[in-house]
Amino acid sequence: MTIHFHIEYRTAFGEELSLNIIKNNEVKAYRMTTIDGVQWWCDFNYSKADRVLAYYYKVQVGDSVERSEWQTVKHVLDLTCDAATDYTVYDRWNAMPEDSYLYSSAFTDCINHLEPQPMQPTAYAKTLRLTVRAPQLREGQRLAVVGTQKALGEWNLDKALPMTLHNYCEWAVDIDASLLHDDSIEFKLVVENGSGLVMMWECGCNRIITMPQIENGQTVVYSLDQAFFEMWDRRFAGTLVPVFSLRSKTSAGIGDFGDLKMMIDLMAKTGQRVLQLLPINDTTITHTWTDSYPYSCISVFAIHPQYADLRTLPQLEDEEARTEMEAERQRLNALPQIDYEKANAFKSEYLQRVFAQEGKRIMKSAEYKAFFQETQNWLVPYAQYSWLRDKYGTADFTQWQDHNTWNEDDRAMLSDSRTKAYHEVAFYYFVQYILSSQMKEAHEYAKQKGVILKGDIPIGVNRHSCDVWMEPKYFNLNGQAGAPPDDFSVNGQNWGFPTYNWDEMLKDGCQWWARRFQNMSHFFDAYRIDHVLGFFRIWEIPIDCVHGLTGQFAPSQAMSREEIMQYGLNFQEERFTEPFITDWVLDRVFHERADEVRRNYLERIDDERYRMKPEVDTQRKIEARFASVTRQEDLWLRDGLYSLVSDVLFVRDRNRADMFHPRISAQLDFIYESLYDNDKQAFNRLYNDYYYRRNNQFWYREAMKKLPKLVQATRMLVCAEDLGMVPDCVPWVMNELKIFSLELQSMPKTTTTRFGHLSQNPYRSVCTISSHDMPTLRQWWDENYERTQDYYNSMLHRQGLAPHPLPGWLAKDIIARHLDSPSMLCVLSVQDWLAMYDRLRLPDADAERINIPANPKHYWRYRMHLNIEDLMANGEFIDDISTLIGQAGRNFGYSSR
Repeated sequence: MTIHFHIEYRTAFGEELSLNIIKNNEVKAYRMTTIDGVQWWCDFNYSKADRVLAYYYKVQVGDSVERSEWQTVKHVLDLTCDAATDYTVYDRWNAMPEDSYLYSSAFTDCINHLEPQPMQPTAYAKTLRLTVRAPQLREGQRLAVVGTQKALGEWNLDKALPMTLHNYCEWAVDIDASLLHDDSIEFKLVVENGSGLVMMWECGCNRIITMPQIENGQTVVYSLDQAFFEMWDRRFAGTLVPVFSLRSKTSAGIGDFGDLKMMIDLMAKTGQRVLQLLPINDTTITHTWTDSYPYSCISVFAIHPQYADLRTLPQLEDEEARTEMEAERQRLNALPQIDYEKANAFKSEYLQRVFAQEGKRIMKSAEYKAFFQETQNWLVPYAQYSWLRDKYGTADFTQWQDHNTWNEDDRAMLSDSRTKAYHEVAFYYFVQYILSSQMKEAHEYAKQKGVILKGDIPIGVNRHSCDVWMEPKYFNLNGQAGAPPDDFSVNGQNWGFPTYNWDEMLKDGCQWWARRFQNMSHFFDAYRIDHVLGFFRIWEIPIDCVHGLTGQFAPSQAMSREEIMQYGLNFQEERFTEPFITDWVLDRVFHERADEVRRNYLERIDDERYRMKPEVDTQRKIEARFASVTRQEDLWLRDGLYSLVSDVLFVRDRNRADMFHPRISAQLDFIYESLYDNDKQAFNRLYNDYYYRRNNQFWYREAMKKLPKLVQATRMLVCAEDLGMVPDCVPWVMNELKIFSLELQSMPKTTTTRFGHLSQNPYRSVCTISSHDMPTLRQWWDENYERTQDYYNSMLHRQGLAPHPLPGWLAKDIIARHLDSPSMLCVLSVQDWLAMYDRLRLPDADAERINIPANPKHYWRYRMHLNIEDLMANGEFIDDISTLIGQAGRNFGYSSR
């Protein structure tokens, strides 16, 4: 069978189009032909045994790809015309549409429940097929075509031809071309309900197609312009809560996937359509509370065992053990906060008992075998890594080599089913199968209920993770990822993660990232990109630093000595790049302990300056020196020494020692204070150009190398956390790729206002009041009385003094205003929802805080103080939230299934 492809696309000189056929997950490109650089065609022989053909177009210059079609939803050609021996396809170039969010699984699978169906075979001697994209259609609706000729119903709506949803948001209909007699056909598209009743006509003039000559055995396919109907844009409300923070009467001291299903029920009952979670990846490094940090994963694929729902597992046959475990479960579940270590030890012991009792039977099942076959590329290394970590008491795999532990004997044991080690490793396979099954079940449950599960993609991985162990070429281990100083942390944030080797990742087409996103799509229909700025540039901190002040953006365009001097700054390399330590600095920092510091930690360079002694000349050395210190005055001394080390005006480029970056926030340090006024002015000009203008185009190109591949790797709805020190190029890229922004009234995107105006939020955005990294609404209200008073008067338009603490009625007013914003999604933390109820919320607002970014050792242990079952039974709570959401136009009368 021959397929003739035609497409109109204007190319520049030297460019050519290629047709890319996808078969068995492999892509084969076919060069197309043109005579004018506009009309392109290609003939292709294809087996009729394959009933569906998927493909896309791209523009090339030689072997280099200049641009490609939007690939989230590709072209689909159904080969269902039984009499056809020849197909002629007149295609359109599919760029990313402005309403690309409507093609996401969040809309098609969760909100609209519109699943593509194969086209029914036809036996027409000659066929005209019309295909059109109509993403606005909603649940229970379908597209139909009606037109002038008898074959099109002669404008009789009762005879309109129903179309088939054969691709996501794309409809098609086969028409018997022998019944079409004119040189052209005139028609329009209409929306029908499930009963076939026409609900609306498409906007605009009638469509007219000039008919080609269609011979017997030929099918002609026309791809039409996207249809548009007068339908309003929908907005939704939702809740942000970590899984570990959920509480039910039957969970085990920490939220689990069973609690997640209960929370989905609560969302549906209150008219909420989005449930946003924090990362659910395994973070187990030390088996201590320090592993509670959910953004420091040891595998981007594996799920944390703490989320296992023990209620759905087979009952323990040992009655004594069953009684003991139940008593411990009740004790853990009664705690006001999570005891991470004991809760995880309990879950691990319980899972071990179930594995010993049921493991062999479950692992013989067809479902388990299918899971293992699909995941073994990451599952086997993860299980081996976990076994080695637990056997040798460390996740630092470099020590496995040093101790000669990861050797051929270990490898042999792990692959021999007769050994104890083999079965110990199999335990990790078993647990991941249980977790995957339970999370997939929760995901399907959410879709049935019309709730979008929104996940979280951490920007980094633990430097001792399985991912780094298996694929070290993708990571730079001589640096640490973090963030520059901001409202959360004056010293910047040092996350400790290795930075990415993007050169290697781009060589492989970002497949590591694509696999990560595709794995996540098994569990979620939307996701938040954590610190999306990291895809433009990451704040890279030297490995010997504790704080983030002496980091630099990577990649970025460093400055030469000559460039610096062109700003009028007399560049003194040693003075500006080495810690600035003088007597007046020491007196200002250490006061009465200045002499102690001179004596124990410094050596003199000249009459003016000192340098740190070699044993304390980095922050990591200082950290080690003070590791056992607990007295506050000694910790204050340590922090003072930290500040000495970072007091420089420029940092050297990580790749070229003769290139430099102005140190972030240097204006707040003593080296800047020591400058003459004209040098300060020169440095300020240089600083502002460097951080806000110099790298914009460069960072735009860097992001566009990576993000298009990632956002098109799945059909999940893409949202981003775009807060912090945001360069101008970030909104350029996010608008181009249709990524949802994060909007907080307390952190406006413009520097000219103190508070954002909710009415100016873009539609493609997520509106919220606080995130897991921020104070809750109640905490924020009492943090700064002057700021709160300004907000009370200027934003809430209320007179008089702002009340403290925040009363529930005022929290309700603030929430209602956020729900009224134009943002498609308004997702509020569970703590902020509860702030409306003086009787329900925690008496201590500080106990609601999830994370404090300035503290890298924060214990993530917040847990809801109310059971989900009790909230479900609280009529006032349910009615109030449902009413608020309905009044804001964010509830569309969806009846949960």
